[in-house]
Amino acid sequence: MILVMSVQSSDKALSRKQRLQEKQRRQLAVVDTVDKAEAKVRKAEVELAGAVAEAVQVFGDEQSASEGLDMPVEAIRRFLGMAREETAGSDADAAAS
Repeated sequence: MILVMSVQSSDKALSRKQRLQEKQRRQLAVVDTVDKAEAKVRKAEVELAGAVAEAVQVFGDEQSASEGLDMPVEAIRRFLGMAREETAGSDADAAAS
């Protein structure tokens, strides 16, 4: 009887282990998906920041770009900051090469 119980206990332990491994696999898959999505969002934000910076040049100033793009001035400034950071990062990378 003890032998049978230890076999059952070992089956349950294996089952718990498998469940845990499956849960971890799913968690890692979700983290990977989120990481990839964040990278895509960052790339899109950088592209948008460049477009907003160009719009400010074309419209002449932040306020005019805000009106022309129907975008709050705060958002324009945030994207301009991102564009400056991206340009500074690119310049630093080029200087390091």
